[in-house]
Amino acid sequence: MAEECNKQLDFDDHRLANLLFGPQGANLRYLEQKSGLRIMNTGSTLRLAGDRAEQELVTNLLYQIYRMLKRGVRIYPADIEYARSMLEQDPGMDLEKLFSDAVFIGSPKRNITPKTLTQRDYVKALRENDVVFGVGPAGTGKTYLAVAAALSAFLTKSVKRIILTRPAVEAGERLGFLPGDLAEKVNPYLRPLYDALHDMLGFEKVAEMLDSGVIEIAPLAFMRGRTLNDAFIILDEAQNTTPEQMKMFLTRMGFGSRIAVTGDITQIDLPLAGGVERSGMVHALRVLKNVQGMRIVYFKKEDVIRHPLVSKIVEAYEQQSG
Repeated sequence: MAEECNKQLDFDDHRLANLLFGPQGANLRYLEQKSGLRIMNTGSTLRLAGDRAEQELVTNLLYQIYRMLKRGVRIYPADIEYARSMLEQDPGMDLEKLFSDAVFIGSPKRNITPKTLTQRDYVKALRENDVVFGVGPAGTGKTYLAVAAALSAFLTKSVKRIILTRPAVEAGERLGFLPGDLAEKVNPYLRPLYDALHDMLGFEKVAEMLDSGVIEIAPLAFMRGRTLNDAFIILDEAQNTTPEQMKMFLTRMGFGSRIAVTGDITQIDLPLAGGVERSGMVHALRVLKNVQGMRIVYFKKEDVIRHPLVSKIVEAYEQQSG
């Protein structure tokens, strides 16, 4: 049976305490719901009642976040959820160190930082390896963090350009029937990459970098026959490549270049070949798993950081397929 106790937390700055507690106490209500504790708020003092272990976790979280607020770190409502998840996995986690480890500084909204342990491992892998595979469900930040890492590498002059690509599998042979030139035909399939860039840089800066050739967004077919030097190259939706396409892509890598390959091997849209799905990503994960100089990072449903319902949706589909 869980051991129950009562605990009091005191905060010496009423204004910062209100920021910590959230609008109309929203952060405290979230923590009550997740922990099962009863949290009583009297001014800048909190009283916790319930399970001792949960109290220790909530106390650790609130005091760490409060210290961050005192140092001027801006905290968003979703950060409370991420912080709790991190401390559940590692109670000794230094949240300030994690939140200040920006992958990319320059977003008009806020710095981009890893929000889960897997994301932190992924960012570290992107910094330290020439080829990184990010594998996992939608909403885990695989592509978004890879784009942030690419922009960071460009700003620090580690690379001279950024190349983003995806297979346009859904279009198949129907490309010829779509309106516009080839770039306009494949544009819908590259939209998520544009969205990530626009979120980080804004529309005008992205347009400027596209016009100058610093950023190139193109379908995978455009990679054939090229050698890409001094570039950060991202292949998104890689589960929809064939083994031949994957080999072609990986061998485009030139001197001074880095590659990030992202995808979800549970969402393969390739047509069956002889009754077997021929995913180049699945094939590469098996063939390249022991190659030095590259890393494979697997994301889990716990790493989903979109709307809370997304995690539940992913879990429901996994249970259905199981």
